[in-house]
Amino acid sequence: MRFAAGAGRRVPGTVVALGAVSLVTDVSSEMVTAVLPLYLVLGLGLSPLQFGFLDGLFNGATALVRLLGGKLADRGGGRHRTVAGVGYLLSALSRLGLLLAGGAAAGIAAALAADRLGKGVRTAPRDAMISLSAPPEELGRAFGVHRAMDTTGALLGPLVAFVVLWATADAYDAVFVVSFATGLFGVLVLVLFVPAGARPAAGVKPRPAGGKTGERGRTGKKPRALGDPVFRRVVTAAVLLGAATIGDSFLYLLLQRGLDLPALLFPLLPLGAAACYLLLAVPAGRIADRSGRRTPFLWGHGALLAAYLVVMAPPGWPATVLVLVLLGVFYAATDGVLMALAGPVLPLDGRASGLAVLQTGQALARLVGAAGFGAAWTWWGPRPALAAAALALAAALVAARRILPERPEREVS
Repeated sequence: MRFAAGAGRRVPGTVVALGAVSLVTDVSSEMVTAVLPLYLVLGLGLSPLQFGFLDGLFNGATALVRLLGGKLADRGGGRHRTVAGVGYLLSALSRLGLLLAGGAAAGIAAALAADRLGKGVRTAPRDAMISLSAPPEELGRAFGVHRAMDTTGALLGPLVAFVVLWATADAYDAVFVVSFATGLFGVLVLVLFVPAGARPAAGVKPRPAGGKTGERGRTGKKPRALGDPVFRRVVTAAVLLGAATIGDSFLYLLLQRGLDLPALLFPLLPLGAAACYLLLAVPAGRIADRSGRRTPFLWGHGALLAAYLVVMAPPGWPATVLVLVLLGVFYAATDGVLMALAGPVLPLDGRASGLAVLQTGQALARLVGAAGFGAAWTWWGPRPALAAAALALAAALVAARRILPERPEREVS
């Protein structure tokens, strides 16, 4: 199975199969993500500070599990599909946790932690399989196709949540049940259509690590990813930028307040960003393959900075549409592009572990950013907090531009 991607070139079948799994799984997860801010803040009465910590937990408190998932996937000749499958299953089961938790904050936190643990376990093995399935010069396109399929699920998830809430008179439990069933279907697709072994594609060659000759160097020991100075600079830049990211849910809450949007329509807000991401993911990946992945990555964060500034402008539908478009540009230019940028730097038998290190640093940084913004909102109010976040992101962009290598994949070839 291969997917045509223009000019006689095709995307590997493994990438398409993983994209299908991500599509189905994202329908499940985004159903919950779309209603979660309303459920916690408006339904259960959590403060912005409490929501900030829970949102950070939902998006970032899985660092050690990401590292464990990467290491387990690299052991024994590659257990990427098995480890990823465990992660997908755990996320599906977490929907039952939300259903059983009721209004108990501890139960909700545990369910959210389980969902993020599942994502932490599966993300590095999945991205390693994508990275190993396509030649280095086409990784941007491969990740772009996967992210486009993934985002199709993100686009459909809030729409399904909207339909379920409309049909059940705002019954959040029904959303959790449908999300659980959809998540289990994603696990089935993984088992049936994703190959068990991660086999490198033609043109994917072992990379020297840490400047040594051969993947394990002269000592015979497998080097650590952060021992490579080029990869270390990529991680440092990603962490700095991640710490200045406040989380989409806060932006959606600010837009909802500015428009006085009815609660029933709130799940539709992410659709604009997801639609833009879907349209731009593949073109952004192809541009990154041709021009270098550093520039789109930095420009994507520039789009996020512009979104922060627009949210501080007088509210209205034009500003709202612009913010959603800028969020879509941000994800299209950064998400898969960062993995494509870092993948060729890493050795083949340590790729999942290395990507896990990068994803862990980014997740921890975003945890700090979400919690910090929630605290700033509680203490100062939304506008001063958002102004501070914009200044922090601008400073991080300046630093990342100096730190991030021009062409990391060429510096190690």
